[in-house]
Amino acid sequence: MHQQFKNRLQQLKQTQNSLLTTKNKKVLNGNGVFDRYENTILTASHTPLNWRYDLNEATNPYLMERFGINAVFNAGAIKWNDKYLVVARVEGADRKSFFAVAESVNGIDNFTFWEYPIRMPETAVPDTNTYDMRLTAHEDGWIYGLFCTERKDPAAAPGDQSAAIAQCGIARTRDLKTWQRLPDLKTPSAQQRNVVLHPEFLQGQYAFYTRPQDSFIEAGEGGGIGFGLVADITNAVIEKETVIDPRVYHSIFEMKNGLGPAPIKTNNGWLHLAHGVRNTAAGLRYTLYMFMTALNDITRVTHKPGGYFLAPEGEERIGDVSNVVFSNGWIAEEDGNVFIYYASSDSRMHVATSTINQLVDYVTNTPADGWSSAASVNTINNIIDANTFVKAEEKKAQEFAK
Repeated sequence: MHQQFKNRLQQLKQTQNSLLTTKNKKVLNGNGVFDRYENTILTASHTPLNWRYDLNEATNPYLMERFGINAVFNAGAIKWNDKYLVVARVEGADRKSFFAVAESVNGIDNFTFWEYPIRMPETAVPDTNTYDMRLTAHEDGWIYGLFCTERKDPAAAPGDQSAAIAQCGIARTRDLKTWQRLPDLKTPSAQQRNVVLHPEFLQGQYAFYTRPQDSFIEAGEGGGIGFGLVADITNAVIEKETVIDPRVYHSIFEMKNGLGPAPIKTNNGWLHLAHGVRNTAAGLRYTLYMFMTALNDITRVTHKPGGYFLAPEGEERIGDVSNVVFSNGWIAEEDGNVFIYYASSDSRMHVATSTINQLVDYVTNTPADGWSSAASVNTINNIIDANTFVKAEEKKAQEFAK
């Protein structure tokens, strides 16, 4: 039995080491806006062996997995001490999610989890489940983590074990290891998900992007991505929510939409990455889209390309909740490079890379959605006409050169 234990442990370590040291390569022939990569950056198999296995032969002679990990996804992101850090949602086989930090030297491969998951303090009403943290390095000097905290609905009918209430949990840290839990955000909405903290003060107050919902799943009368101000983040209360990016019929965000990570400030405006949800015969489909708001009014959308920015492709479409991509983390560097961290089908984490210049070009020059089939045809025809003109000018230049 001793040799069997020893051999199995060696195999587990070799397999994981191979996974953690695999280099990532760009997928060739991208769309010119961003580059995908061949490999996932985090999966359940990336989690440390000593989280999942009792490595003591006396108490676990068959080297069985004692705590199963189901998935790693929906990670916030930040550049910290010259390392690329993601705070991932790790879901156990027990369906409970928790947060854990993984780091990489280059941001595209060899992500390794820190020794321990985050021990998140609880409020007076303990969380049943916590997930999908957005990280914001705020100008007040703190790093804030905003996440969804889920608890059973106390008004649920007897026997209903699925009714839940979702709210925005708030915590802050200086080092991403020790976290101070603040009271949950209070808003006029019945439920909240996908809440994001703006990195700068607005009128001396903390600015929040919200996603008002009538129930745990359905947006109901919740009109889209909302916005509100908070005077004191240690007792965060939004008195009034204003929808700045509404849901629209027969669009990629007809059913729900929510902001992803905190926006990136550019010379042209604030870049936003969001997710949109529509219903299909095969179930809900999540894609990512982008828009820009004005520097002098962060609630005013100035540009919004039509359609999705990134959608699930190939194996990304398969998982616990299929046909889904979701992002709540990106990193913009001083040299203009942008790392976009996204999850596919509630199962695994990926990275895509772009630049500020590319994203600004995409957002400001891609035609907006015209909201009808006829408008889509007009957009295509305009592109064709422009290309025809360019071709004619090239032909003239060639004839003149002769």
